[in-house]
Amino acid sequence: MLFNSLSFAIFLPIVYFLYWFVTSKSLKLQNILLLISSYYFYSCWDWRFLFLLIFSTLLDYYTGIKMSDAKNHRSKKFWFWLSVTINLGFLGVFKYYNFFAESFADAVSVFGMKVDPWVLSVVLPVGISFYTFHGLSYVIDIYKGRIKAEKNFVDYSVFVSFFPLLVAGPIERATHLLPQIQKERKFDYQKSVDGLRQILWGLFKKVVIADQCAEFANLIFNNSADYSGSTLLLGAVFFTFQIYGDFSGYSDIALGTARLFGIELLQNFSFPYFSRDIAEFWRRWHISLSSWFRDYLYIPLGGSKGGTWMKVRNTFIIFLVSGFWHGANWTFIVWGLLNALFIMPSIVFNTNRNNLEIVAKGKYLPSLKELLMMTFTFALAVFAWIFFRANDMTHAIKIVSSIFSKSLFSIPTVHPILPLIFILFFMIVEWFGRENKYALQKLGLNWPSTFRYIFYYLLVFCIIYFSGEEQQFIYFQF
Repeated sequence: MLFNSLSFAIFLPIVYFLYWFVTSKSLKLQNILLLISSYYFYSCWDWRFLFLLIFSTLLDYYTGIKMSDAKNHRSKKFWFWLSVTINLGFLGVFKYYNFFAESFADAVSVFGMKVDPWVLSVVLPVGISFYTFHGLSYVIDIYKGRIKAEKNFVDYSVFVSFFPLLVAGPIERATHLLPQIQKERKFDYQKSVDGLRQILWGLFKKVVIADQCAEFANLIFNNSADYSGSTLLLGAVFFTFQIYGDFSGYSDIALGTARLFGIELLQNFSFPYFSRDIAEFWRRWHISLSSWFRDYLYIPLGGSKGGTWMKVRNTFIIFLVSGFWHGANWTFIVWGLLNALFIMPSIVFNTNRNNLEIVAKGKYLPSLKELLMMTFTFALAVFAWIFFRANDMTHAIKIVSSIFSKSLFSIPTVHPILPLIFILFFMIVEWFGRENKYALQKLGLNWPSTFRYIFYYLLVFCIIYFSGEEQQFIYFQF
């Protein structure tokens, strides 16, 4: 069930009505409704993998309790590693087995040995990377003594499988989401309106920006041998906006939907393409994943406390793991490596926290220096996204080689005027809304109501007009 589908447009109002007008007097019934709705939502993808979600939930729920009740550290450690091993084991088999098998066969072939790898023909369960990380953060926090195990199975299950975040995040923490699930929630009209406004902007990002850019990005990348360097660069730019519109659009819809039910999820994007350096970019892109790796991998490795060498080492580890998290392909690993290289000067010279505030705060326009910094950072992001989008390393290298050739100075043979106009409109709206959690949060609230509703209806019209065949969200494959 896609957020941009008719089925979700029917599903959401029904759950919303039952939640606030049938079960509102009982927190227990509200949470049971959310759990049933979440399992139904997930089973619409493939009901066969619902058992995997339930098993993962039961595993972490049970091992969490066993850790909290453990009489000694040895017992606590046993239950912790049991949960981690099984969780990562499932993730490894479904997501990475074929990658390792084929990579091993390729490696030994260098020495003249021919190995026929046994490849599994399996479907990647949607959302497995996200709900696995939900559970891992929970058991790690219990093991470290940060939280106590949750004894209410329904409450814990809603934390893991709450349908707005189930298949593509944001990656939540028990310390943030569980207390909201356990607390009585009152209907708030303004919060619902705010949620609908964020859903509207998320749908615009997905349907009008991401899907329109995808048409040309796919055309150019899938036929890259037929195009000049200038056209390939244009394709890379379109993919840059496609993946941002697609993933941040999903996050906006998820956050807005959760707010309809009185729940606040973690912000996942904060206008990353207005960043002045790569360090700032990664504080604003997929925030829940970046902060997860920071808290559960970077800091345990020593963080920034061990001098420049340790910071460099840990930064490379984080970005390589982040690339691998995205998928079992060398292109993702190289994408992570490139971002590690791009961020390295700021790590070495200790300038990675120079740009903590949003650019040109309180101003209409950036300074020339800020504009140049944003342009350079955006260019680095575009270059890295080429590897993320390419089919394999050979494909990526051919595209990069063509871009850095004389044909870069030719006129592009693809002329997608309408998507470029929409991108310009999109970036203007994002710029003027950049100081808020999402672009439409306060933008237009002080306008005359007639102009404000014309603006909203224009967005709705564009969404309906460009809604054709349902396009799956990119991050569902991760």
